[in-house]
Amino acid sequence: MGRRERKKAQTRQALADAALRLFAERGYDGVTVAQVADAADVSIATLFAHVPDGKEALIFDDGAGRAGWLAEAIRDRPEGQSVLEALRRRMASGGPFAPDLPEAMRRKRDLIVSTPALRDYSRRLWIAGEAELGEAIAAESGREPSDMRVRALARYVLEIPELAGAEPDPPAAMHAVFDLLESGVE
Repeated sequence: MGRRERKKAQTRQALADAALRLFAERGYDGVTVAQVADAADVSIATLFAHVPDGKEALIFDDGAGRAGWLAEAIRDRPEGQSVLEALRRRMASGGPFAPDLPEAMRRKRDLIVSTPALRDYSRRLWIAGEAELGEAIAAESGREPSDMRVRALARYVLEIPELAGAEPDPPAAMHAVFDLLESGVE
């Protein structure tokens, strides 16, 4: 990574850190983008250059790696492991479902879950990966990415963070959804 890219990453991280701190202290609705820019020691124009999606996007990455992270689990799964089991294991290993979620990540998750605008933005980031995840599922199932079963499975899996993340025990809720996907409604 070159100097310019490092500087951009540092500015983006400063904005994310400032936003998270201010949202935690004052609540999401009690913070303006100007206050975040000021706390990160950048101009409002610089803030929007780094985070064009606005206030909701301040504490998130661009979401581009989410579906790829899950698609990789499908492609790299051990022989004999089902697509759903690979997805379950991958999802259980990271994000809000990680067994040893650090305190800072737990606070961030709790902020997202308790703030409708952040929760909605997070869901949009996950759902944006539907096509990429669908392609990985299709490649392993021998179906076309446009097949409704492929599209539905990709969407259902990508909805799990929204559905299970707000539950009192997110990992247990995530496993319950995968159990349902594996066995169907009884």
